[in-house]
Amino acid sequence: MFTQFFGNYLFNEKLVTKQQLIEALEMQKVVRAKLGVLAINAGYMTAKQVDEVHAEQQRADKRFGDIAVEKGFVTEAQVEELLSNQKQAHLVLGQALVDKGYLTNEQFAEALAKYKQNNLIEESDFTDDQNRKIDTIIRNFYIFNTFDGNIDFFTDYVSLVFKNIIRFVGGDFIPLAPESVKEYKADKAAYQLINGKGTVFTAIEGSASALTEFAARYSGEGLTEFDEMARESVAEFLNLHNGLFTVNMSNNKQTELQLEPQKVVENAKLTAKNGEMFSMPICFPFGTVSVIVSSCNVSAE
Repeated sequence: MFTQFFGNYLFNEKLVTKQQLIEALEMQKVVRAKLGVLAINAGYMTAKQVDEVHAEQQRADKRFGDIAVEKGFVTEAQVEELLSNQKQAHLVLGQALVDKGYLTNEQFAEALAKYKQNNLIEESDFTDDQNRKIDTIIRNFYIFNTFDGNIDFFTDYVSLVFKNIIRFVGGDFIPLAPESVKEYKADKAAYQLINGKGTVFTAIEGSASALTEFAARYSGEGLTEFDEMARESVAEFLNLHNGLFTVNMSNNKQTELQLEPQKVVENAKLTAKNGEMFSMPICFPFGTVSVIVSSCNVSAE
C-alpha cells in the first residue's frame, strides 16, 4: 500500500503528472527495480554515485553491481541483499518513472526520502503485508474530521478497503485527493448499509467502463459491458469487503455489526441528509473508481 500513496505524493508534489503515473503503473507488470534504485532506497549509494556507475557502464561491458563494488560504493554482500529486494512494489514504480524519463535518480532519491520522513517510515516497514505504518499513512492522507468520534472506525475501514482492492482487483492504482460532500452524482454505484455502531453508508461508484473493468478483474470474467453480471460483481466485492470488515470488528474490537443487502443504482443522486459523505477517488489505468462512506443517513434517488 506504500506504493499507491507514494505515487500520490509524487503527484501532489508535481513531480509527475497523473498520466505519467498511469503509464508507470502499466509498466510495473514488466519492470523490476534495478540496483541503482535499490541502492538509493537502502541508503547505500547516492544518486550521484548511481549516475557515475551508469556512465561507466556506457564505457565498459560490466554489470552495475560489479562496477559499484569496484568503486567501493557497496560491498558484494550488499549487492546480494539488494538483488533479493527487486520486487518491492514502491521501488518498481520508481524504476518505471526513471526508465520513462519522468524522474531522475536524484529526484526519486529526494522524493522517497521526504516521503519516508513525512510518514515516519523506516525501511523495515516495507514488508510484504505492509501492516506496520498503514494507519499512519491513512490518517495523514485522509482527514476524517467529518466523522467526529469515529475516526478509528473509518481508518480501519479505509485501510481494509485498500488491502482488499490490492488483493482482489490489483495494486495498479493511485489514491486521489478525497472530498467531503453533501450531494454526489453517481454514474453507476453499488451501495450497502452497515448497522450496529449507528448506520454507516458505503458505496463503490464509477463510470460504466471503469466499473466494468473493476468487475472483470474481481470476477475473473471477460466482461465488456456493465451488464447484470458486472453489476453483481461490483456489489459482491462491496459485500465481501464489508463482510470481512464486520468480522474484523467483532474479533478485534468486540463490536458487532450487521449488513443490509447491497443495491446497485445508476444515474442516482446520493444525498447526505444530516451530515456529509466522504468520497475517495482511486485512479486505475482503466479509469477512476470512488469509494464513498458516510456516518449519516444517505438517500439514493
